[in-house]
Amino acid sequence: MSRVALTGGSGLIGTRLRQALTRRGDRVVSFVRDPARAGPGDRFWDPASGHVDALDVEGLDAIVHLAGAPIASGRWTAARKRTILESRLRSTRLLCDALATAHEPPSVLISASAIGYYGNRGEAWIDEESEPGEGFLAEVCVAWEEATQVARAAGIRVGLARIGVVLAPEGGALARMLPVFRLGLGGRLGNGRQYLSWIGIDDAVAALEHALDCEALSGPFNLVGPNPVTNAEFTRTLSRVLSRPAVLPAPSLALRLAVGEMAQALLLDGARIAPHRLQSTGFRFRHPDLEGALRSLLA
Repeated sequence: MSRVALTGGSGLIGTRLRQALTRRGDRVVSFVRDPARAGPGDRFWDPASGHVDALDVEGLDAIVHLAGAPIASGRWTAARKRTILESRLRSTRLLCDALATAHEPPSVLISASAIGYYGNRGEAWIDEESEPGEGFLAEVCVAWEEATQVARAAGIRVGLARIGVVLAPEGGALARMLPVFRLGLGGRLGNGRQYLSWIGIDDAVAALEHALDCEALSGPFNLVGPNPVTNAEFTRTLSRVLSRPAVLPAPSLALRLAVGEMAQALLLDGARIAPHRLQSTGFRFRHPDLEGALRSLLA
């Protein structure tokens, strides 16, 4: 049995990961901001005020750090972009400083990042050796990953999970799409040629478990499936799985007018990303193809 701590454990991935780790016999604790909501063994922290003690990371075998403000919850005003960036940097720096000063720190930290690191890359295949792209999300991801350097320098194995579009019926992008598509009102976004690097929630959780256990896996790894698709292909596949038409495209201009800069970065840009590090360390996807993954998720 391992003692694994989660930050962001109430989110889409964190909730499923907690369940999976508990099933396999690990003892899972959370870093929580509200002491009143702490369960047995949970640890208190407050990234906004800079509170976490090195003692809070003692006695743990591993930490999965998923905390960060949502990126798709509203227009990217200057204030919102500052919140997105600072929530990630403050929490990561705080946690890594505690790890670096602990007497007996965990041996592994899996810290979230995102495929926004690569920016908009067209049809070219991208892997973990590719250079960062341009734009706000790329800048956030570069700074977010650099914030773990203190933990790496302290001898802790650090895995950087560059998370793609996680498909789950209970949350995230797929949950927002389903009501529209089930009404037959779905359609491609823009010209539909932008690539969507996706992963089913079950594979995302299994890949994080693999990253915790695989000592050979450190540094960045792409948490995406092996078969990215264009937005147009995703639209056709989801409509086929739901047995609904999807013939109402959303023009690029309308999306930009509706949600501004966020529309370009999250809906109209894309990258064709391969999970080379996961596959080279022996991870096997349960649902490598989109249609099979959607049918499993929506069964």
